[in-house]
Amino acid sequence: QLQLVESGGGLVQPGGSLRLSCVATGFTFNSYAVGWFRQAPGKEREVVGCISGNGIKTLYNDFVKGRFTISRVNAKNTAYLEMNNLEPEDTAIYYCAADSSLPNARCQMEGYDYWGQGTQVSVST
Repeated sequence: QLQLVESGGGLVQPGGSLRLSCVATGFTFNSYAVGWFRQAPGKEREVVGCISGNGIKTLYNDFVKGRFTISRVNAKNTAYLEMNNLEPEDTAIYYCAADSSLPNARCQMEGYDYWGQGTQVSVST
């Protein structure tokens, strides 16, 4: 059974950092692109960015502004979202998702089939 589990969320002060993890089980992880998404209270879900199955290609939403980095270690079936210089506007539930429809060296900002349950990130004093 394909499963994605996020972890690493929590409460952090503005300017702080967090690293989220997304552990995959039940499928050939390196054949799937991974996307990171977030949903703030009262707002629609938005894409943070994505990484290709082979880890070479990444894309980011403009609001990241160089603060976030997506990576993966396929040998550990894990993808990461490193977030630095966090702002209160980054408060949201963060989700990872997987997509097998693309070539191994590509990712896209939409169209994901499998989703994790999310992890809460709160940025506040």
